[in-house]
Amino acid sequence: MSLNNIFNIAGSAMSAQSIRLNTTASNMANAENVAGSEADVYKAKHPVFSAILTDTIGSNNNAGGVKVTEIIESKAPVQKRYEPSNPLSDKDGYVYMTNVNLVEEMADMISASRAYQNNVEIMNTAKQMLLSTLKLGQ
Repeated sequence: MSLNNIFNIAGSAMSAQSIRLNTTASNMANAENVAGSEADVYKAKHPVFSAILTDTIGSNNNAGGVKVTEIIESKAPVQKRYEPSNPLSDKDGYVYMTNVNLVEEMADMISASRAYQNNVEIMNTAKQMLLSTLKLGQ
């Protein structure tokens, strides 16, 4: 595997982790939303990653990366709360709370942030290796 492939792989991982961070931030921003029906309430969203494998030309190596194939809604049940005074309540006096779990989202945000940071370090290390290789000929 050449060092150039490392930039493609780490770059695709950074892009995927960026989508993960944005999705988590959206979930956290909507964590306190309520709605008058179960269908209208915000549901937590999560990205689905998949590997990209491509044959490199003239080699038996596989170069690839990662991509987000889709963003799915959480299947966790929404919370139903009795609040007849809430203007959004249904005819029975219930409002529906989102299924976002702030603790899980915060842990997911920390994990995505660290994965992004690791890929930045990989790119910096590969850059330093390329620069060191170029200096060998001086």
